Amino acid sequence: KLKTLMIYASVHHGNTQKIGKIIAKPLSADILNINEVNVNDLSDYDLIGFGSGIYYGKFHKDIIDFINKLPISKGKKAFVFSTSGQGKNDYNNSIENKLKEKGYEVVGSFACNGYDTYGPFKLIGGVAKGRPNNEDIQDAKSFAQKIIENVK
Repeated sequence: KLKTLMIYASVHHGNTQKIGKIIAKPLSADILNINEVNVNDLSDYDLIGFGSGIYYGKFHKDIIDFINKLPISKGKKAFVFSTSGQGKNDYNNSIENKLKEKGYEVVGSFACNGYDTYGPFKLIGGVAKGRPNNEDIQDAKSFAQKIIENVK
């Protein structure tokens, strides 16, 4: 069984943390906020998840900085997930590519809507109110099952 760590940045509404915990459970993953983790902590893990809210189309700066500092690594697996007002999977692409450059095999990518009051959305009272909802939570559970299948 793969030893799994999930790292997340969840700043405004706790959406990413909520989804992260749902994905982490079936994977029996340890779960850490980006502020609690350092690069040396990763050596014990086979599978590492990176999750973030999306800020102006990008993952949280702390996650990006962290991945940029990672040593090149062979044989480790990773997955990425994000929550955002639009819930677009495209937001995960740049992080997937960075991880691949570091030698990680990316075994999954998940995105869902999350209540977003960041930047311009604040002016209109936010977008995706009430998300992540029960359907998003079911999708996150299915995503975790897919990861388990993909890494067998």
